[in-house]
Amino acid sequence: MKPLYTLLLCITCFIGFSQDGDSPYLLVATENANIPLKSSITEVNIAGTIAHVRVTQVYQNKGAEAIEAKYVFPLSTQAAVHKMHMIVDERLVIAKIFEKQEAQKVYDSALQEGKRAAKLDQHRPNVFQMNVGNIMPGDEITLDIYYTEILVPVNGEYQFVAPAVVGPRFTGENTDNEESFNMPYTAKGIANTFNYDISVRLNAGMIIQNVTSASHHIAVDYPDAKTAEIILSEENKNPSNRDFILNYNLRGNQIQTGLLMYEGEDENFFTFQMEPNINVVLDDIPAREYLFIVDVSGSMNGYPLEVSRTLMRNLLCGLRMTDTFNVQLFASSSTIFSPTPVEINEQNIEAAIRFLSEGQGGGGTQLLSALQTAYKLPRKDMSVARSMVVITDGYVSVEKEAFELIANNLDQANVFTFGIGSSVNRYLIEGVAKVSNSESFIATTSEEAAEVAKDFANYIATPLLTRVKVEARGFDMYDLAQKSIPDVFAARPVVVHGKYRGKAEGKIIITGYQGKKRFREVYNVSDGSVSKTNRALGYLWARKKIAELDDYKKLFNEDVKAEVVALGLKYNLLTNYTSFVAVDETIVNKDGTLKNVKQPLPMSENVNNSAVGAEAEVKESSKFKRTFTIDFDNEIEKNVKRQLTMEFKVMYSKLVTDYLKKYDSLRIKFNAEGKVVCVEKLENGIWTIDETIQLELEKISLKSVKKEMTLTLKK
Repeated sequence: MKPLYTLLLCITCFIGFSQDGDSPYLLVATENANIPLKSSITEVNIAGTIAHVRVTQVYQNKGAEAIEAKYVFPLSTQAAVHKMHMIVDERLVIAKIFEKQEAQKVYDSALQEGKRAAKLDQHRPNVFQMNVGNIMPGDEITLDIYYTEILVPVNGEYQFVAPAVVGPRFTGENTDNEESFNMPYTAKGIANTFNYDISVRLNAGMIIQNVTSASHHIAVDYPDAKTAEIILSEENKNPSNRDFILNYNLRGNQIQTGLLMYEGEDENFFTFQMEPNINVVLDDIPAREYLFIVDVSGSMNGYPLEVSRTLMRNLLCGLRMTDTFNVQLFASSSTIFSPTPVEINEQNIEAAIRFLSEGQGGGGTQLLSALQTAYKLPRKDMSVARSMVVITDGYVSVEKEAFELIANNLDQANVFTFGIGSSVNRYLIEGVAKVSNSESFIATTSEEAAEVAKDFANYIATPLLTRVKVEARGFDMYDLAQKSIPDVFAARPVVVHGKYRGKAEGKIIITGYQGKKRFREVYNVSDGSVSKTNRALGYLWARKKIAELDDYKKLFNEDVKAEVVALGLKYNLLTNYTSFVAVDETIVNKDGTLKNVKQPLPMSENVNNSAVGAEAEVKESSKFKRTFTIDFDNEIEKNVKRQLTMEFKVMYSKLVTDYLKKYDSLRIKFNAEGKVVCVEKLENGIWTIDETIQLELEKISLKSVKKEMTLTLKK
């Protein structure tokens, strides 16, 4: 048997975290596996502040029977997906938009008739699923997905993010059995099962500076001062297991402000972007109480929790002496640092960091339960406003339930979010900030954790632009995508999407308050840009309108659904209720039999295998029976022992279980680097060295092992 690579950590054998058959599971791709996705290539063209993106997916069938491939993948939460093409045998098939139930009928009918077909669905604003049916043996089918989004700078820095993988979601608080979260994952560290690449052409219209990527190694070429071309360098390892994040500045940290307009056949669209030109720090900012709610579930185990500790230390050190704080750790349940909030001082900060260090990652991400607990926690001073700071990777499936809970408690606290990890659930992280009218921050490394902590300190020390209003004089604007303009962080611009009638003339006036000072800025519409190249403004307006109607609300009437469907059909946009379907009319599979194949997703970088399977532990529905115990021959701390036990069982459960069917006990010695250096077996009362077992076990090391130790395994 192939060593650990046959370990398929399959469903019934995953450290007591086993799932039922429809739940996510781990696998290791073998050479003969039929992996349908051959490649995923992303091409990005950024013109000014608008990114035009084409994602090209190539599906193949190396097997001997017709298949239907299913692949779940992420896109930007802001993406307006407006077009899809299918290419089969050099034939171009343009996908059509349908209401979702009708799309399913069209797709199913095509498959039954033996035709090749593809269907693209949206399950979340950042989670999509491609179904490609009747892929015949030897076939290669290409799907092109087109979307646009607007880039909004923060502190003068632009960022483009191309999400690469949907991290494993905890579904224990969700009553829906969503297929999109029941996909297989390759085990941590396993190489990509498909080719992945991304390239960006950046035409900023202004001099570009500081093009960097914290996520990937990149090569940058500058054809001229206002243009940059970015590709991935060859030294990237497994580039598809983390989000691609590109940052850049324009000369002098300028941003692209102003008015873009597009005159269509029936409608005219505009997007207005304006940066508040005030950055005043007030001396009379009132004291606040901060509750830090930190995710210590299975997906946060290891490196993400290390980043969280760095973040927490920097966040706490950035608070003022007049503030108070508390810490809540959550996974399957919550634990609280102090019965009541404590003062900001060195002793309390160190104690809080130790408290967090003792909270090892494990169990499911019970976010709703954690928030409910947080709202019930007592305050030290009822006259002091409370801010809740949620630190998580966001690997949950109850985003809208969380939005609703927070929206119903806005009078209790505002909620900030910090996303920790290489592929966080930005829908949750950004959405919580949206409904709470606050800010979200992302930290993929300890270095970034220190930087975003500074951003947070600046945010809470800087007055917002509040009570923002937009009005026009001599410019007939109407049907703004957002009903009201949210409060704006001083380093983030005001962005307005709308329609207009008549000539592009007159004025746009922005008013509001920054602290106690009145704010007013006037923009001449004639200074704006009307261009046929701004066609994407219509897609962006409709996507923003759909987001306001549907993205952040759980409960709404059928009229809202009907309005979203109408917007999707009119503007050719993928939504929660509309789907793209492409059908090739050639009949290739007359008997209609198909084998369903789920494309395995890469495990997110720095996320451990324990992230898959946590649901079963929380639901207490595991079918796994403990087949062996672990005795440590060394004196080690309780939390280290727990960490080692979990990591060992993740990596070795299948092999150990098999060998303990043959032998009475095993004794495994590790060196200080976590490598297996000796294995003994107990048979008929006699211990003997077994080099065969050692060869199988030594292929994987335990990162938690920091000194020589011996483990004894018993039935």
